[in-house]
Amino acid sequence: MKDKVRIGDRWIGVGEPTLVIAEIGSNHDRKWGQARQLIEAAAEAGADVVKFQVFEAEDLYSPGTPSYEVVKAIELPWEWIPRLVDYSAKCGLMFLASPFSREAIDCLAEVEVPAYKWASSETINLPLLKYAAAKQKPILLSTGMCDLADVHEAIEVIRSERNTDIVLLQCTSLYPTERRHVHLRVMDTLRSAFQLPVGFSDHTTDIVIPAAAVARGACVVEKHLTISRQLPGPDHGYALEPAEFKRMVDGIRVTEEALGSAVKTMLPEETRLARRSSIRAARDIEAGEVLTHDLLVIECPAGGIRPRFLGAVIGQRLRERVSKGEAITWEKI
Repeated sequence: MKDKVRIGDRWIGVGEPTLVIAEIGSNHDRKWGQARQLIEAAAEAGADVVKFQVFEAEDLYSPGTPSYEVVKAIELPWEWIPRLVDYSAKCGLMFLASPFSREAIDCLAEVEVPAYKWASSETINLPLLKYAAAKQKPILLSTGMCDLADVHEAIEVIRSERNTDIVLLQCTSLYPTERRHVHLRVMDTLRSAFQLPVGFSDHTTDIVIPAAAVARGACVVEKHLTISRQLPGPDHGYALEPAEFKRMVDGIRVTEEALGSAVKTMLPEETRLARRSSIRAARDIEAGEVLTHDLLVIECPAGGIRPRFLGAVIGQRLRERVSKGEAITWEKI
């Protein structure tokens, strides 16, 4: 299993901190000041990455259709991209984007993006995916609107370009997504089927579900960010506002800390403080006496031989005198 992928200076995968992506998408509304404000909000909320979308309406819809007009109004001005990269870095954030054409892929390659975030809508656009894979950058592959066969084909196309740096993101392409349509257990299926790191691209308005995804094994969480859900535009209504986004990130970090280690053992703090018993003297016992049941008692606290070893202690002789209530240790018998 390939359990880690390197993106920029970050390792993504098992045992690593969750990569939190603030999906700005088209919520800049073609206003440079608003784009800057969103980057700053993402940084203040504790995100690791800001992500935009690079498309022209002609890449997605036919001119004259209602969807074309909506999308045309939210295109990212491509001349912003170098400035966005620089300002993101200034704010301590990695810049990523989802390309929707060969020209967009090339544009992002010119500014040396560390990875491509691949939109669910383009996962079955295999020629375009193959072109991106040839750039030899990691690909964060969203799987909304896909079945396992679609995901398998996409992975094979990426690997055909000798690119093996893939992270699969469970995603439901409903805006917003209801909780009953999230299906976090699909991450288990993706991990098992393809032996790759998995993550979660979230379109709910919930701040708890991303933390649940991390508990389930997500190494990447992507969530839409807006200045206000009251703003016009197709993506604002299901995005989180800055204060909500920060609470989401805080919940992810708490979850990571609580996950801790998979090793089951008694911690030093538990050894000192836990309510545990040990074998102790029922009365004063002199050196040389043979230990019998009536000379011993099992009482708290810990510190002596564990009760499970009582049978091994019976019949042994004491090396030194112990007082009533004193712990019996291996060194004393």
